[in-house]
Amino acid sequence: MNHKALLDLYADYLLSSFSYTTATGLAKLLDGAVSHDQITRLLAAERQTSANWWQLVKPLVRKVEQPAGVLIFDDSIEEKPYTDENDIICWHYDHACERNVKGINFLTALYRAGDVSLPVAFHLVAKTESYIEAKTGRTKRRSPTTKNEAYRDMLRVCVQNHLQFRYVLNDAWYASADNMQLIKAELHKDFIMALKSNRKIALSSTAKQQGQYQAVNTLTFTEGTLHEVYLEQLDFPLLLAQQVFTNEDGSSGVLYLITSDLTLDFDRLTTIYQIRWKVEEYHRSLKQNAALAQSPTRTVTTQTNHFFAALYAFVKLEMLKQQTKLNHYALKTKLYLAALQAAFLELRKFQPIALHSSALAA
Repeated sequence: MNHKALLDLYADYLLSSFSYTTATGLAKLLDGAVSHDQITRLLAAERQTSANWWQLVKPLVRKVEQPAGVLIFDDSIEEKPYTDENDIICWHYDHACERNVKGINFLTALYRAGDVSLPVAFHLVAKTESYIEAKTGRTKRRSPTTKNEAYRDMLRVCVQNHLQFRYVLNDAWYASADNMQLIKAELHKDFIMALKSNRKIALSSTAKQQGQYQAVNTLTFTEGTLHEVYLEQLDFPLLLAQQVFTNEDGSSGVLYLITSDLTLDFDRLTTIYQIRWKVEEYHRSLKQNAALAQSPTRTVTTQTNHFFAALYAFVKLEMLKQQTKLNHYALKTKLYLAALQAAFLELRKFQPIALHSSALAA
């Protein structure tokens, strides 16, 4: 069986499993049609890369892509607290829970066209360098490549791959001037990004030349309006908006959005940026439905290749969603119920006939 066929089987196994996924488990499931060694070799083979991923997903992307598509960048951490530490299973600061966690930190370029979301590039943060922290004297790990550098590399590759998209969307973590410069000046695309409230901006080109900058949160916004502003490191103007929203607990929040597309109005800008939340749905589904954390793999290569297969499992779910009109969780529920029904019927076969009869009589 070739590599692609084995990858298909393994991805299907990830989707249909509800506990740990192992080579032995898949071999037993297929009743010997595929051996434990074949699956082990699949995971231990040449480490799969983002370039390999593009070749796999490219035919699907070509079917759905459109000039109005958007490219969403975000990273996430899958916690692996009980797995031995290595270059990719290591400690990262999780901004969501404001603490350090041990796990795999991955950055994804998620392509959104119409109602389809497809990852088109990925980067696994590998902390391959050791250093002594001056403050504590402890030995720590770090990556030779920052996530913003990986962001720019991935973005360049997406353009080189002739991916059709209009906007790049990301949160404030990736709203650096270098990233903005790359998107607008080098790649000739537009962006919509969140901006930190203390970011310094100038209100005119004259103010910029005179060094008159102020924090974003000192501006007075009229609801639904945009400000034309300038950042110190950029030579082109941007539009800035303030979006007020209500949190789940009833409290109010403020989001500052900036775009390089001077033709947008407030409603269009906020509507397009709303698409960014699709990356959060992707993160949840990858972790909860594609068995990302449910593998006992131990080496960087097997862990990377398992991640690659989990990405493929997510894409399979996304394609099934288009066919069935069911979301990822509804699809997994159908699989769970089918497995439960099969287990129930199998159990009934094992029980004595007399026990069935007495139960019915009661």
